[in-house]
Amino acid sequence: MRFLFITVLIFILPVFSFAQERQYSTTNREAIKEFALANQSLDESAYEEALALLQKALQADSNFVEAHAQLADLYRLMRQHAAAVTQYHKVIALNPEFNRSVYLKAGDEEIILAHYEQAEHYLEKYLTYPNLTAQNNALAEKLLADCKFSIVAIQHPVPFKPVNMGPEINTADDEYMPVATADESMLIFTRKINNNEDFYKSVKVDGKWQTATYLSDQINTPQYNEGAQSITQDGKFLFFTGCNRPDGLGHCDIYIAQKKGDDWGKPFDLSPPINTPGWEAQPSISADGKTLFFVSNRKGGYGGYDIWKSTLGDKGWGEPENLGPNINTMYDEQSPFIHPDDSTLYFSSNGWPGLGGRDLFVSRLGKDGKWQKPVNMGYPINTSGDENGLTLTAEGSHAFFSSNNLDGFGGYDIYTFELPENLRPNLVTYVKGKVNDAKDKHPLEADVEIIDLQKNEPVYEDNSDAENGSFLATLKSGKNYGLNISKSGYLFYSQNFSLIGHESKNPYDIAVLLEPIEIGNTVILNNIFFDTNSFELKTESLAELDKLVDFMTVNPTLKIEISGHTDNVGNDQSNQVLSENRAKSVYQYLISNKVDASRLVFKGYGETQPIAPNTTDEGRQKNRRTEFKIIAK
Repeated sequence: MRFLFITVLIFILPVFSFAQERQYSTTNREAIKEFALANQSLDESAYEEALALLQKALQADSNFVEAHAQLADLYRLMRQHAAAVTQYHKVIALNPEFNRSVYLKAGDEEIILAHYEQAEHYLEKYLTYPNLTAQNNALAEKLLADCKFSIVAIQHPVPFKPVNMGPEINTADDEYMPVATADESMLIFTRKINNNEDFYKSVKVDGKWQTATYLSDQINTPQYNEGAQSITQDGKFLFFTGCNRPDGLGHCDIYIAQKKGDDWGKPFDLSPPINTPGWEAQPSISADGKTLFFVSNRKGGYGGYDIWKSTLGDKGWGEPENLGPNINTMYDEQSPFIHPDDSTLYFSSNGWPGLGGRDLFVSRLGKDGKWQKPVNMGYPINTSGDENGLTLTAEGSHAFFSSNNLDGFGGYDIYTFELPENLRPNLVTYVKGKVNDAKDKHPLEADVEIIDLQKNEPVYEDNSDAENGSFLATLKSGKNYGLNISKSGYLFYSQNFSLIGHESKNPYDIAVLLEPIEIGNTVILNNIFFDTNSFELKTESLAELDKLVDFMTVNPTLKIEISGHTDNVGNDQSNQVLSENRAKSVYQYLISNKVDASRLVFKGYGETQPIAPNTTDEGRQKNRRTEFKIIAK
């Protein structure tokens, strides 16, 4: 799984570059004969045969420079890096000016072996030569930057204690690309068996991950590969990469599947403008489900694979936008993971300075709405090998990743580790609830909306699950939110909560009982706000008021009483007047939004109908409320 610069170098630098030369550093005929036979084997891609022939050539003349260089290139192609370095050393020792490309190749191989000081020496030597091509010069400068970064990074290691997730997750086969739901109740990952990639899942019971099981025949296929997935925070939608499928547009496309009870529905291709005849893969969906980050080699990028994003609008997914030069380079950026805070992006890259191969990086969204230049996550999280596929828990303190460089069960295993403080995202929490009928308690599929009260904008819009009535939404700290739940034939439910100064990682658990629309049933409008001793509606109330307008529009025969209530602070008369004026303010808003006045009554009850003791701040806050009651159907 290593996509180092070896692939790039095969195309930019001559490999097996001495096949046609006739002036050699040796006059030994046996050595020249074996060398020529090796070249023929290389032309036929018979690498093991070529290897044996080159070794025979060097047995005939150990100072045969061309044979050492050819053998070094062959070892490099076969990814036998230590052996390649040994041969490059011999070339340089025998003839330091034999071929300048040796220094670039040797420098790259030394980085793979984490020999950064030696690599730095070779790369600096290479850059002294005149008339280098622009591409090779840029590559050498990039590799040199890797060396300089790595030498410093190793001297300042970051905390890193990876923990294997155990035999419930890992096997002798390869397991990688893990993603978890926000409440960490389910982990989905890719397992590769006999070159076929499929999804598996593990659920957490009493804090322990259970033995992983095959995800679904609806998604997994015996003939195609499925992998590189992203799951919505509530676990209802799975975005994934499918390659070479007959319903696809290109080599690899992005698909989506919806959870149906205990199984999944049939996936479908996301189509243009996200998918193209090119290569689209490795999706990561934002917490609100409206922004999809993915990897593509489409036109308009900066080179190699770039990270793009598309936003979901009223007409579907919008035209993808490249994340720009603060994220993408002329090399490859892959495996994006957007944290539920919507402002911290993790990804892998072999273009930004790192320890070699693909390193893991983190970028944060600036106040100007642009992604800042990424920060390398440091050593030993990153190494001279490939690091890839990092995802985080919603609360942000722990990460999941896969590796074949640690003691495990075989192949790639999935690990978790505690993330250093400076690499963590902004704090988020989640709201988790269930919606049931108030009478017989059966689960309801209802509309769930969470609103940023300051902006009066929805940050979450979805339905509770039809099977069990559940919903889950991740939210940023530092804001005030309103929650509205509605369903045809029922009164709507409203609630509000503040995450300003919130540091707890515990979620909000809400059990919602929706009352049917019946005369006498009442709804507390928890998201109607007034300043102290004021009856002027605050802007944070608008979302709730509009919800009430919609409710009255959908139910055109209903008549309601709007009532205002206070606590017992102050005198009875002033409380009575204040409560009536607040009810009137709501009444007037509804009329101004085309609700017929004949369907409305407003009344103030002052402090006469408390729903909680007035002996605490919490109780008094509950008593200061606005309600509406059904008085006719």
